[in-house]
Amino acid sequence: MFRHYHLSSDQRRARFEELKALAHSLGHTVILAGEDQWEADGRYGAPDQLGSGLRLATAHDGAEIRRAVEAGADGIFLSPVFPTASHPGAHTLGALGFEVLAQQSPVPIIALGGMTKERAEELGWPRWGAIDGLGSTNIA
Repeated sequence: MFRHYHLSSDQRRARFEELKALAHSLGHTVILAGEDQWEADGRYGAPDQLGSGLRLATAHDGAEIRRAVEAGADGIFLSPVFPTASHPGAHTLGALGFEVLAQQSPVPIIALGGMTKERAEELGWPRWGAIDGLGSTNIA
């Protein structure tokens, strides 16, 4: 999933094209986040921003899960499960809140927010992602 919001528009496009070529050469799928309309294998974002290809929506509660399902999402990133550096002080779902919401979805749910391998094991959930998890200090 390509985000790289910290780059200028031109730098972001150049980085996207470079990483897309590398990813495709290795047989990977490239998902584009944000509003840019560049060619990718899929889109990541709010349900109303999903385009063609693999459609991965964001959700933070039951209502947003329903909107993502209605929009035809192929998968839903449900967050934040745990405290995360990208949203300091934000309300988190916790393991129980995540489980209750995840079980309501007819499409695959991907845990996001403060996720690490250890936290995924704690959840007992097979699908999880870490946007900044590999490059930052864990948040307690």
